[in-house]
Amino acid sequence: MRADQRVMRALLLIQLISMGAMEMSGPFWPLHMQTLLSPHDQDYSGLLAGLVYAGPMLTAMIFTPYWGRLGDRVGHKLMLIRALIALAICQSLAGLVTDPWLLIVMRMAQGGLAGFLAAAQAYALSLNLQNGQGRTITKLQSATAVGSLAGPVVGGWLMESYSFAVLCHLAAVLCACCALVSFRLPDTSDRSKSSHRLNTPLPRGWIGALLLIIVLIQAAKVMPQPFYALYVTQVLHATPSLIGITYAVSAASLALSAPLWGRLFDQWQPPKVLQVIEWVIWLSALTVAIGALANEWLTFVVSRLLWGVWQGALLPVAYALIASTLPQPRHGFALGLGNSAAKAGALAGVLVGGIGMSFMGLLNSFWLVASTYVIAALAVRAIRATHTAAICPRYSSTPGKT
Repeated sequence: MRADQRVMRALLLIQLISMGAMEMSGPFWPLHMQTLLSPHDQDYSGLLAGLVYAGPMLTAMIFTPYWGRLGDRVGHKLMLIRALIALAICQSLAGLVTDPWLLIVMRMAQGGLAGFLAAAQAYALSLNLQNGQGRTITKLQSATAVGSLAGPVVGGWLMESYSFAVLCHLAAVLCACCALVSFRLPDTSDRSKSSHRLNTPLPRGWIGALLLIIVLIQAAKVMPQPFYALYVTQVLHATPSLIGITYAVSAASLALSAPLWGRLFDQWQPPKVLQVIEWVIWLSALTVAIGALANEWLTFVVSRLLWGVWQGALLPVAYALIASTLPQPRHGFALGLGNSAAKAGALAGVLVGGIGMSFMGLLNSFWLVASTYVIAALAVRAIRATHTAAICPRYSSTPGKT
């Protein structure tokens, strides 16, 4: 058991470093794209900047379940190593490519070949940990949040001091080092293959219902991206440093709250978890509404901090809910589907956010986010009404759950 705890700590470090390495370039792809375009092609910079983000999301959405299913067959450790090597190669090539369209192809290949997050989740759940599934996955989510917070800061310094190519090559080196460390992790494929399979079939549409929840909450989470910086600058008259602070507080509160939510949810049966998730989504809608009504930046920052707390209870717990209702030999495929649903939600959120800003105006943009949370809460209410009775018998004899 202690050995598995040490393995989990190593996995968390790998997740933090690799995700931080990938996020170093996150905010700067549009700037780099502009440098690759000739002066008479600058009109295409907006389109290409959108594709450089949407392309890898689309390919990851398609291929992640495949890598998850392969991990169920050959072991999730191999999928970890494969994904990290793919990230290292693609990041290194991205630092060398000078054609903007080829760069987009490279980014799409990166999205299709990676699938690291689902592999890390499935591998962590295959360990014999005292932590429940919710706490295990939320710890990984916290590591991702910390990496996402630190990565752009380091990336900005590298952009100013060196170049975008150096940033990409350093990310490649970090991912390659993580792959080397992953070779030393124990193989858990034998544990998955010998795991007890549940004989009671899942209620019809249960997994699809959970995937719908993921799509909706992720769409609401990502929806502000197209207008966020403009809103904070033009409506709240905040400085660029305050924009960074509002990003940082939500990421920090998510990282701190996610393991606490996971510990709570591990004590409850899925029907109770769904009930709490519904109320957290209502609170998310209320928090976003408060932010939309804020006429000064301090109130807005506080709303962002609370919003991060609620986010710690949503996406990672939805992943854990999928895992808790499926036997371990199917975790890779199921979590792959969950990550694909998150990518689909992110794509939808970016599109709706951008289009919605054009029609509703910048001042009303956050009301679109609040409305999406309301839709998500109503969807959870409908899922609880149609699936709770069917899912309860599977957990009626589970000790320690209420």
